Amino acid sequence: MAWSTRELAELTGTTLRAVRHYHEVGLLAEPERRSNGYKQYGVAHLVRVLRIKRLTDLGFGLSQIAEMGDADDHPEEALRTLDAELAATIERLQRARIELGLILTQAAPTDLPPELAAAAKKAELSEADRSFSVVMSRVLGSQSLQAYAELLQNAPTDPVFQEFDDLTADADEDMRRDLAERMAAPTRAVRAVHPVPDVGEDSPLGRRRAGETMGKALRELYSTAQIDVLIRLEKEIEKLGPP
Repeated sequence: MAWSTRELAELTGTTLRAVRHYHEVGLLAEPERRSNGYKQYGVAHLVRVLRIKRLTDLGFGLSQIAEMGDADDHPEEALRTLDAELAATIERLQRARIELGLILTQAAPTDLPPELAAAAKKAELSEADRSFSVVMSRVLGSQSLQAYAELLQNAPTDPVFQEFDDLTADADEDMRRDLAERMAAPTRAVRAVHPVPDVGEDSPLGRRRAGETMGKALRELYSTAQIDVLIRLEKEIEKLGPP
């Protein structure tokens, strides 16, 4: 008994298009044709299509199935490889669900990892600070990221820091110097409890690239006046000495 292409598709629970595609990519041998030119499929074709469908349902791609050939009914190595890939996918999806749960329950920002999301929300960061935190999430290693999150969560609430956010690029030198001087004490107090992490210590980018990335982010996110204040701030903190 022979089946037409449509009948083969129905028997195997697939589609005409799929059967034709299997022919095109060399997975399914061409059958003999009747005198009227129509294809006539036999049991071997039925078994082959059912095997292809079974393997694709398991998660194999057509190129992987092609590599297996049609003689091996138990491709152990390929099955173990696929099992490891599926395990990694499941783990990634489980992590994603956990992160989604945190985002939904805490109304946390979606562009930050869980370690920073809650801290960033509590700190009420400016747009520039938040963008800088996104960059930092890619620059810092796990330990430094945790330290940075603690630093954000305990960011000083002194109104002087709002002045820094609002500082315009044309701020004169006296204004910048005064702002740096007033920011020094509250900044030092927070750092005493939550030291600034050494960015290069565990950065996945390495010390040099981490520094370059941070520098580029600072230059593009903050005005020249704000960067000048940050430079002056470090000098003012040095003048104050240990807390």
